[in-house]
Formats: sequence, C-alpha cells, structure tokens
Amino acid sequence: MSESPQASSAHISKGLLYTSYVLSALPVLMLLFSAYMKIAQPQPKYAEGMAHIGWPVELSLALAALEITCTVLYLIPRTSVLGAVLLAAYLGGATATHVRVGDPWYTPVALGLMLWLGLWLREPRLKALLPLRS
Repeated sequence: MSESPQASSAHISKGLLYTSYVLSALPVLMLLFSAYMKIAQPQPKYAEGMAHIGWPVELSLALAALEITCTVLYLIPRTSVLGAVLLAAYLGGATATHVRVGDPWYTPVALGLMLWLGLWLREPRLKALLPLRS
C-alpha cells in the first residue's frame, strides 16, 4: 500500500519546509507585483516599457489575468504542479521577449528556478518524478 501525499509530507523537516516556502514566496510576490503593475499601468513609463519589449498596452489586462491565474494555481497545493508548469511557460515567454530585445533575461529564469526548487523541496510526488539522487 502506498503512502498518501499527506503522510509523506510529514517526513519533511520544518527547516526544509520553511525554506521551500521562502523560495516560493519570493517569485510569487514578484509575479503578483508584476500583475499589479499591468493592471495599474502607471503612465507614461509603463507604455514606454511595453513598447520597448514589443507588446501592445492593450494586452496588459490579459497578461495580468494570466499571471494571477497561474500564480493562484501554483499556491493551491492540489494544483501547484500545474501552476508551476504554466508559470514556467509564462516565464519562458518573458525570457524569450527579453532576449529578443536585448534586455537582461536572468530575472525570469531565476524566478522559474526558485518556483520549481521551492515546490520540489516540499512535494514528495515531484521528488519521486525528478530525483536528484538515485
């Protein structure tokens, strides 16, 4: 008989669990702030920034909704892996956009790594799929 995910998570130390929360919280806060900026659209700097990366300002609300939806899915334990996959795709697009216009691309890559590492540290099912040690 296999253990339930709740029973498996009892084997995670408190320190490791808190580390996973911190690793996850930092990119989540950045993503939510990014979504807020897309909704608030402080003028005229925001429009200039969107024009620089080649995205029309009219897409801001759709991008904010996508960002918030994927982040909320990541925050819900039952859908956290789906949220991580969707956020990885979103951040991959952000990375490609920054590379295309010649801007630094490290931030979306770092956010994606932090999201996945935070989830991997606290999710036994993910550790079984992606073991770092055999």
